[in-house]
Amino acid sequence: MNAISPHHSLPADTLAELDAADRRLINRLQDGLPLVAAPYASVAAEIGVSEGELLYRLERLLEAGVLSRFGPMYHAELLGGGLTLAALAVPEHDFERVTAAVNAFPEVAHNYRREHRLNMWFVLATETPERIGQVIAEIEAATGLPVFNMPKQEEFHVRLHLPV
Repeated sequence: MNAISPHHSLPADTLAELDAADRRLINRLQDGLPLVAAPYASVAAEIGVSEGELLYRLERLLEAGVLSRFGPMYHAELLGGGLTLAALAVPEHDFERVTAAVNAFPEVAHNYRREHRLNMWFVLATETPERIGQVIAEIEAATGLPVFNMPKQEEFHVRLHLPV
């Protein structure tokens, strides 16, 4: 399974610059890559572009910040790792600095802004369950803010698709 995450806080003019092929690419890749010898060529054929153009568009969308992430999704716990949802209450004036600090951690799989007192929510995926507490302590030291750890109690599979 692959993850592609459209960036949610882009200016309207950036989103307006997406052409039909960009939109088809983003929408299609949210369903993952096919398990075939040439997955990008297969998806390119589906959306009506060459494989080279698909790869160029994907790189351009990532560099422009239209996509925040593209890559495989692993079930960390089945691989012996740790996984948790965490949140921060970030003062508005400090949001950019804290975002950069949190996103600098390779264990941060996703990071989203929310309209809530806890306005930054992120997922931590670590090589071992014990590493979760260590990374949380490191994030607290880097940001100067307490991290609210919300470990999973029950798992639900929800297909998230953000059409563009």
